[in-house]
Amino acid sequence: MDQTYAGALNQAIRLLSLRHRTRAAQLLGPLGLHPGQEALLLEIDRTGPRNQAQLSEALGCEPPSVTLMTRKLEAAGHIERTPDPTDKRASIVALTASGQALADRITELWVTLAEETVRGLPADLLERLPGVLQTMSTNVSGKSAD
Repeated sequence: MDQTYAGALNQAIRLLSLRHRTRAAQLLGPLGLHPGQEALLLEIDRTGPRNQAQLSEALGCEPPSVTLMTRKLEAAGHIERTPDPTDKRASIVALTASGQALADRITELWVTLAEETVRGLPADLLERLPGVLQTMSTNVSGKSAD
């Protein structure tokens, strides 16, 4: 790969990432959320109650970040933490009714964000795009695709 193409590719990925996060923040702000918090709520919505270590692994972030997010979301009434019966040091995180309603709203906003992001792309590319992006994400993580 030549330097010009590599530079253009890396710049496009960087700008997409920054602009996507900025637009996500604009959509989440009226809900009282910051980027990252929605991922935690959607993960619990998708999988059911989890302990904070499991959430950290699923979200790909450090445990202190999950702890901070859960404290803020619990204070807002969107989640509840209860002691993990199998590990006295851990907490199980579950959605409250407010959190479930918020997760439903976030899901709607994510459709809007996805539609905005891919507007104008050809249908054949749209079909392949999630797989391509997942491969790129795996490549950057340094993990094997297996």
